[in-house]
Amino acid sequence: MTSAANTQAEHLADETFMSADDLRAYMDELERKKLNKELAAMDQADKARQELVKTLSEPIDLTPERLHEISQSLVTKMRLAAQRGETEIMVMRFPNVLCTDKGRAINNAEDGWPDTLTGRPRQAFELWRDHLRPAHYKLKAMIVDWPNGMPGDIGFFLSWA
Repeated sequence: MTSAANTQAEHLADETFMSADDLRAYMDELERKKLNKELAAMDQADKARQELVKTLSEPIDLTPERLHEISQSLVTKMRLAAQRGETEIMVMRFPNVLCTDKGRAINNAEDGWPDTLTGRPRQAFELWRDHLRPAHYKLKAMIVDWPNGMPGDIGFFLSWA
């Protein structure tokens, strides 16, 4: 090999190509970074979920002004759904830990499922019971996701069908 060819070969070996071990180490590092990002995102999601549970665990003060605000928002959502030809909307979604049995009674459609509700979900049920049921609206509660095959979040669906 000529001196120029040796220099070019060394250049290719040092800068352009990695050894197989270096390439595997590079891939391992990429995988570690990806996993670290995923773990950080999971931690952030867990913290947000804990905050949501904390917030939804505390009933809100249902002043006449707050009730008016809730009803106006609900009427707007129902009208938009009706314009789309829909006959129900999800009015609330919450983690199953806001039920004393983690949603078991809801999942099994047991008669006493409302007794398992706590916090704001309990208030939402009571608002329906006291104000919307007399106007012939129906409320359906169901598990809306199944992480790892287990009951997850619960949705309240308001229907006028």
